[in-house]
Amino acid sequence: MHRRQFLAAAAAPLVLAALPARAADDLLRIRDLYNKDLSFSPYAKEHENRTVAVRGYMAPPLKAQAKFFVLTSRPLAVCPFCESEAEWPDDILVVYTDDIIDVVPFNVPIEVSGNLALGTYTDTEIGFVSRVRITSASFEKL
Repeated sequence: MHRRQFLAAAAAPLVLAALPARAADDLLRIRDLYNKDLSFSPYAKEHENRTVAVRGYMAPPLKAQAKFFVLTSRPLAVCPFCESEAEWPDDILVVYTDDIIDVVPFNVPIEVSGNLALGTYTDTEIGFVSRVRITSASFEKL
């Protein structure tokens, strides 16, 4: 083995560890879901019922033992729906999981993967209304 081959082989694990788990182009951005008039964008329609991934932050949950949470693009220390003084964020995404969630601190970034669902939906358990959501989701800390 030549010195260059050895150095390249030795550096490969370091380079691979520094790469993000997923290319930025593969990630859904919440802002890409809507047109300016708040109708669904061509991007959203193209990805409907397909598996997508999105990064963000878990808002403090509405209730314990939940199978859903709200993903925000920036950390929120309070539940955006529990405080009357809190501003309603315009960059949220409801995430439904198959299992009860393990809450992640509000300032820890996560990546969610699941099926993109479009259209108005009212949650029968809590009455939460969403226009867009991720279903059958899983998530991991970044």
